[in-house]
Formats: sequence, structure tokens, C-alpha cells
Amino acid sequence: MLPPHGGKLINREPRTTNTREKLKRKAKELKQVELSTGQVKHLQNIAHGSYSPLKGFMGQNDLKKVIKDRTLEDGTVWTVPIVLDVTQEKVDEIENEGEVTLVDDTGIQLAVMDVEEIYTIDKKEAVEGLFGTGDEEHPGVSNFLKLGEYFIGGPIKLIRGGFDDYYQYLLKPVETRVLFKEKGWEKVVGFQTRNVPHRGHEHLQKSALEVADGIFIHPKIGQKKAGDWKDEVILESYDILLDHYYLHDHAVMSIFPADMFYMGPREAVFDAIVRKNYGCTHFIVGRDHAGVGDYYGDFDAHNIFEQLANIDIEPLTFDYAYWCKKCGQMVTDKTCPHSMEDRIAPSGSKIRGMIKDGQRPPNEIMRQEVAEFVTNQKSPFVVEG
Repeated sequence: MLPPHGGKLINREPRTTNTREKLKRKAKELKQVELSTGQVKHLQNIAHGSYSPLKGFMGQNDLKKVIKDRTLEDGTVWTVPIVLDVTQEKVDEIENEGEVTLVDDTGIQLAVMDVEEIYTIDKKEAVEGLFGTGDEEHPGVSNFLKLGEYFIGGPIKLIRGGFDDYYQYLLKPVETRVLFKEKGWEKVVGFQTRNVPHRGHEHLQKSALEVADGIFIHPKIGQKKAGDWKDEVILESYDILLDHYYLHDHAVMSIFPADMFYMGPREAVFDAIVRKNYGCTHFIVGRDHAGVGDYYGDFDAHNIFEQLANIDIEPLTFDYAYWCKKCGQMVTDKTCPHSMEDRIAPSGSKIRGMIKDGQRPPNEIMRQEVAEFVTNQKSPFVVEG
């Protein structure tokens, strides 16, 4: 099993009940900073080690290096910003504080944070570096530009996790590492998704299983743009697929609580690093991974791994997959001699269009047990991002 990113699995949770109680008492005396729902997920992921080697929200030097060089200040490959933004009013309140209490939108104490620095950056310049565009129609760009003017950097100490949705599906990196070892899995393939499974996804997963001991299906659960699948629909769809079409000894599903960045190739690297922390040795990178619109090329997410220093986890890159009517199975250009007239592409946008029109996708595109479930959902898609 690969070591975690940076060499050590970070744990920012109290080790004893007594330590937690002391932290709670301290938190009551400190000034508070309220987190967004996305930042609550970041906090939890930092504390659990999903974001190893991060110990807290990024400081200015780390963020600048991520934007410019796709590394942290110490040279460790890292591609996305994990930041805590605040307003000028909040800065005026906490600028002389050494510690603050992080709370959710109901005021529940989640963590104590050391305030190592308060800083600002040029956000318009930052989005060009992070997303490759300043176009505010890009949902990731729009979200970043809406952040507060200032950022707080420093390590955190968790009091309690704040994201409880679908908690029955949640496994921490320390738990998956034990689970994979107990199952005897030496080669583990991670699969990131924000969609219900179609035959193309199944083809990728089962092709990867031919060279691995197990697959770790890890849907990203959190805020998505309008038109994306709802989290509960994704999870139940995968439950159906796993129950009917997978060997349970070779497939595990958990959730990755995180909002989408829609950062294309940078997010592909980030997603691979996270799964490395969970114990995966390989990671599936499909076409237009974490992309949106036409902002990224279909295979930019494949190419970025060749541009960066080795991150140890091995990307498994796949080309287009189709259902070939003559072959009677899923194929690629490497395995099928027939023309495009004989092929059916399991397009995600096509499937969403069919569902919206009340049509059940055919078996060549989606397993019928899954198709029946999603077709019968009254509102399977996100209305607002």
C-alpha cells in the first residue's frame, strides 16, 4: 500500500475525550468564524487526513505556489486551493487573535484554528492560474470570485465533524487502509464520480479490476451546479449497480464529502492525491475529468500527470468507450473494428436529456435496474448550484 501524500496520514482529531473537552472549553472563550458548507467539508477532510499533508487552511505562500506551480511551498505536488475566506468586518474583529473557533451556520463549534496569517490575493489573477480562464460563466471561477476579500491560514484542531449527510457511507482514510489490508488488496483502483453510473463507467471500472484486486468507488458528495445529479440519486444508483453486477469481495463504496471545483485537469490530480491518502494505488482518469462546458480538452486531465512530478499513485487513462451493436458489448477504438454507425455512446448529457423527457435509457447505455430507478425519480437533478 502506498504511503499517504507527504509521507504521513494527518490526524487533527482529539485523541482522547479529555482532550476534546478541553478544546470545547477553550472554544467557548474564542471569537468565532463561520464556515460555509463547503468549508465544513474541507475542515473534516483536513482533520481525517483526506487532504494529507495539509494540517489546516492554506497560508499565502502555499496558495501562491499552488496557483503558479501546482505545488505547496515545500514542493509537494498540490493543485487546488483549500482556503478559508473572511470579510473585512471579520478581519477587524479577529486580527489580533491568536486562535479562533470555527463554527457552522447554526453556531455549532467544529474546531479551533491557529491564526498564523491573514492575507489577501488578486482573485482575478488567481482564477486565471487555477482555472485557465477568467470567464465568470465558468462555475468554478464564479465561486472563487465570490469568496471574501481576505483569507485566514493556519492549522486546525477538530472538535467534531460538521458534515453528517449520508454518514452511513463515510469511511475515513485510516479506516479504508485497514479495510483494504483486511481484504488482502494490494492493488486498489480509485474511481471518482459525480454522476449516476452508465455502461461506460462500468466498463472503466471493470477494465481496471482486471489489473487490480479491488475497486474503491468514491462519489464526490457536495455542492454541484444546476443540472448535475443529486447526491442521493448517485448513491442509490450505485447501490443498485453494486448489488446486481459486482463481486462484493472486490468492490467498496464510500463518499468523498467535497464540493466540485470544476477545475478539469488540476482537479483530476487532486482527486488522485485524495484517493492515494485513502490507500489506492491506481486512479481512473476518464475523458474530461471534472470538466465543464468546453473549457478543457477531452484529454487534458490525462496529460497533466506527465507534466508534474511523480505523485506515486498511477493514473489509469481511458479513451472513449461505446456499445457496439455488432460486437454486442462495450468497446473502444482499440478493441472494435466497426464504424461509428454501429456504435452507441453512453453520453452523460444524452442520458440526462432522456431522463428529463421521461424516457428510460436503453440497456446498451445503462443497466435497466439503474435506468428504472432514475427514470422514476421526480426530481433527480440539482436545481440550483
